[in-house]
Amino acid sequence: MDQGSNSPVDLERLQFYVTAPHACSYLPEREAVTLFADPSARLDNGLYSRLSLLGFRRSGAHLYRPHCATCRACVPVRIPVAEFTPDRAQRRAWARNRGVEVQEGPVRYEDEHFALYRRYIRSRHPGGGMDNDAPENYLSFISSPWSATRLYEFREEGRLLAVAVTDHLADGLSAVYTYFEPDEPRRSLGVFAVLWQVERARRLGLAHVYLGYWIRETRKMAYKARFRPLEAFDGHRWRRLQDRA
Repeated sequence: MDQGSNSPVDLERLQFYVTAPHACSYLPEREAVTLFADPSARLDNGLYSRLSLLGFRRSGAHLYRPHCATCRACVPVRIPVAEFTPDRAQRRAWARNRGVEVQEGPVRYEDEHFALYRRYIRSRHPGGGMDNDAPENYLSFISSPWSATRLYEFREEGRLLAVAVTDHLADGLSAVYTYFEPDEPRRSLGVFAVLWQVERARRLGLAHVYLGYWIRETRKMAYKARFRPLEAFDGHRWRRLQDRA
């Protein structure tokens, strides 16, 4: 790879690195290994789009994919927008949030956003290492210098209820991270945010909404399997997921 070039690197020349085994964040008593695209390479949104087709995700400026030798629990999943039909529970979630308005903006730091993020993390993921994040860590986590990322604010009568960090890819939207008001469980704000992103992708003429990794054994990810039809990447191709969590 020509490190001196100012042009983005081609996928065929991009180098990858694996981490040492580390504790799995999702499944107790298991070790995980992560495959990273070369963090020193000059990336762009086109390369990111191509890697998303191979099951990669973005965290900050890093592109990664699980690479565990003996475990295939982390399954990349996406919603085929044209074929998606909400189920009864999802239609109820949409109806409960009919008064919500969505505003689009660039990635930026806002005290209001960060306060909601902190409340969400402390409620949903206490002790997970993110509940003491500083503002600069939060901004580094949601942004990158080369991705086409937008922030979607969900508000009702001016009150901020949720923020969806969404990457615009060549063939779809990638739901990078969504955080929402933890004191409004009946609204199903996380589900509503995905439904809204499906509608947004449909209006933009995009084919997919990428939901990241689904792990069957993890209850917090069970909601992803309820979006049907759902496609899963098996390491070689995307295929229709037949069973439910």
